[in-house]
Amino acid sequence: MTTLYVDADACPVKGEVERVATRLDLPVVLVCNGGIRPSRNPLVSLRIVAEGPDVADQWIAANCGPGDVVITADIPLADRCLKAGSHVLQHDGQILNASNIGGRLATRDLMQDIRAADPFHQGGGKAFSKADRSRFLQALDRLARRAMHDS
Repeated sequence: MTTLYVDADACPVKGEVERVATRLDLPVVLVCNGGIRPSRNPLVSLRIVAEGPDVADQWIAANCGPGDVVITADIPLADRCLKAGSHVLQHDGQILNASNIGGRLATRDLMQDIRAADPFHQGGGKAFSKADRSRFLQALDRLARRAMHDS
């Protein structure tokens, strides 16, 4: 059965995931280090992992598999989940797959090096928009249906 795994720390689309999961009757596992209120929805479970770098990522990568959908903005986690046979979706609705993950990893590494070399870098990206939220909802619905069909 398809399960939706959410890298839930700082995830802006938890509500949208729950809406799609309810409509498609799919279980959801929100994985975090704590600080997230449990949902009353019986399809949604909360998995709190120990504090530490990448502990939630490690749990998700170890538990996801073929036919599952992982929602994350973490590119190295996405790569591990794809290798495990899962489908991967970013918060802005972009689907990651075997043909685009290599470029994403390279870009991530390059940007990390640039930020490390610039002590005055202020960071920050563009704000999460209504269009991003809408694109995510549409992409999750399509990807979850495809995953259900594949499994």
